[in-house]
Amino acid sequence: MTTIAHIELYPVNVPYRKAFTLGNGVTSDASGPGKPVLFVRMETDDGLVGWGEQRAEPRWSYETIETMAAAIRYHLAPLAIGLSPFDVALFHERADAALSVSVSNGMPFARAAMDMAFHDLAGKLAGVPLHAFLGGALASEVALCSAIGVSSPEAMAAQAQESSAYSAYKIKVAGDVPEDSERIRAIAGVTAGKPLWLDANQSYTPGTMVRLLRSIADVEQVVCVEQPVKSTDWSGMAAIRQRSPLPLALDEGCFSASDLAKAVRFSAADMVVLKICKSGGIRKCLETAAVAKANGLELLGSGLTDCGVAFAASVHLFSTLKLALPAELNGPELLQDMLVQGLDIRDGVVRVPSAPGLGVEPEVEKLLDLRINV
Repeated sequence: MTTIAHIELYPVNVPYRKAFTLGNGVTSDASGPGKPVLFVRMETDDGLVGWGEQRAEPRWSYETIETMAAAIRYHLAPLAIGLSPFDVALFHERADAALSVSVSNGMPFARAAMDMAFHDLAGKLAGVPLHAFLGGALASEVALCSAIGVSSPEAMAAQAQESSAYSAYKIKVAGDVPEDSERIRAIAGVTAGKPLWLDANQSYTPGTMVRLLRSIADVEQVVCVEQPVKSTDWSGMAAIRQRSPLPLALDEGCFSASDLAKAVRFSAADMVVLKICKSGGIRKCLETAAVAKANGLELLGSGLTDCGVAFAASVHLFSTLKLALPAELNGPELLQDMLVQGLDIRDGVVRVPSAPGLGVEPEVEKLLDLRINV
């Protein structure tokens, strides 16, 4: 039986092609050295190789490139050695015991990178693309949502015009009612009625969010609002939901299926944003999707400015689900290089890879050029 024999880490700095600012102030600067990303190379005893990847965004979640690397080297990799690539459930059971899930889940970003590599290997061993391994794609292509970072209304409208090939837009807002209202109206004026998905990244309070919603009540393009208040403020989410004419989506406030189950008890959301990274992997993300479906919540798909490995994993996963809006996977817009071969992205639409496993292969020479010491 084929078993996992060796795991190697490639920590790299990935350059951005343009700056990107969230509602909570997290900025990616195109002039800087880039943002840290950890690639995981998993090799079997008979030489088959699978890949995983995860970005470190400690201001979005607590994991850093250093903690991810340490968690994998000293805790998660030893749990995987000797397992079959098909032993994903056993790996997660061992990881739950080794790194306590605590209230939500334990080291999900590090676990997500390992989980992707398991799935890549399993698909390659089975000779099928990942989406087939998950039950089959509902379509051969996944539409993408253009991401518009916080800036002046004029700059945000110009960016929306530049990405006119996309079929929807995710607009970052920053917690200032008059300025955000102006930003939203400026973008609505140039996007020809396409859906607008607002993302506050926890920058609002319940009262100020209600004021924003009132101020844009006539902008019919706006279809939902994501994570307006702090991730732990489910009561605040519930209070907004009682007064909101628009559906509310959980993101930072939902890292696991159990998180979502609790949020449902609070009546805190109408939708949930699926991210492989925060869930701890593909398998765990599907558990959250199942809880959402059982409770009548709609699904939104997103990532964390992923390079090509994690991007491909999300594309496979989202192709098997019914999403309420095009997926917000903004790596192709924001990064200088996706660092893989095998992606087909045109006019805001990505073709679901059809080769076995993830269907993409990292450009290892580029990883070596971008490698950092961790």
